[in-house]
Amino acid sequence: MQIGRMIRRAARMVVPPALFIGLTAYFGWNVMQGDHGLHSYAAQLHLLDEARAAQQDAMSEQAAWSRRVHGLKESALDTDTLDERSRAMLNLARPDELVVPYGPHDHLY
Repeated sequence: MQIGRMIRRAARMVVPPALFIGLTAYFGWNVMQGDHGLHSYAAQLHLLDEARAAQQDAMSEQAAWSRRVHGLKESALDTDTLDERSRAMLNLARPDELVVPYGPHDHLY
């Protein structure tokens, strides 16, 4: 009988601290490695930084396209300048225009 009491006494002395150490280890591991732990938090912060950078790139690209589209509106175009540039690029002139050729080193003014 004395051996049984010694085993029960030893179990009472070992089981509660072992249970406490086991629970502490479990929660400690989950704090670091779990789904909502510190490593997951750092990975989510990294993903958030990447998403913000992608959003900034998209917003700057959208602003550039918005400026380009605004430049195509009829109110933004100067018809005289457009006519001048189109004729200069196509090297065309109307029959009633006077064309004065000049050399590459001659100044117009």
